[in-house]
Amino acid sequence: MTHRNLTEATWRETRAAAGDAIAVLPIGSQEQHAGHLPMGTDTMLADAVVGRALDLLAEEAGPDTPVPDLVRLPTLPYGHSPHHLFAAALTLSAPVLGTVLDELLDSLAECGYGRVLVVNGHGGNDEIVRLAVKRFALRAEVTAATCSYWTLLDTVETEEATVETEEATVEDAAGAASNGSDAAVAPCGAGDRAGLVPGHAGWFETSLMLAAHPELVRAERPAQPPVEPPPLFDKPPYPGLTVERHGEWERVGGATDDAAGADARDGARLLDRCARGLARALLAFDAATRPTA
Repeated sequence: MTHRNLTEATWRETRAAAGDAIAVLPIGSQEQHAGHLPMGTDTMLADAVVGRALDLLAEEAGPDTPVPDLVRLPTLPYGHSPHHLFAAALTLSAPVLGTVLDELLDSLAECGYGRVLVVNGHGGNDEIVRLAVKRFALRAEVTAATCSYWTLLDTVETEEATVETEEATVEDAAGAASNGSDAAVAPCGAGDRAGLVPGHAGWFETSLMLAAHPELVRAERPAQPPVEPPPLFDKPPYPGLTVERHGEWERVGGATDDAAGADARDGARLLDRCARGLARALLAFDAATRPTA
């Protein structure tokens, strides 16, 4: 496995890697994250997940585990955040962000890259990034993919929870037989807080930041009382609906849920699971798209 940072590579190294490598482009945003997280939270978390995933792949590389060559692009620090301008944001309109992505992706194709993965760190970018990837594959002879890093958390939880449940069932059954209690297997990862993933400036992101950049998390994280009526962008009235109501982000104070219970240990576990999910996604993407001689 060869892992290069595009910023540190020469142009000849960049061109030489293009034939076989997967180009990885993280994207985030600059926007308010309540009063306790920095503007660049989404950018830093996308960067942290990608960095950890590439480290994991480097550790796994060996004769029995083929790992693709990767070229890591600088994280794009701006995204689509007009809904956060009530406080502060540096935002690109949807058409402009789409054009930026189009031109970056086209540049990669011109440099010889046939495989690209865009890793998104901000919910407001999601539709724009997915459309950009679709357009890219229509106009160039490439294979492109995208994901929001938190969506890969479940892929690891599903696989590992099955193993953990099977192992725990055997151990707990013996314990239950001796003390008369029912065996209980706690779910892994976000567990009963799965509904808070990814949220915004709440338990999930604050826990991740406490693990990745604790020095940037402000000490005061006041409890957030429930808001009535609850915001529809976070909890739509019916499954499958996407609902936006004017002024809701400002009304709820810029966060989706209470960050007071965020914890660095939870954050480290969640960061590791997101990174492992991304590493597995990269391996699967490589296996399905690896150039043939």
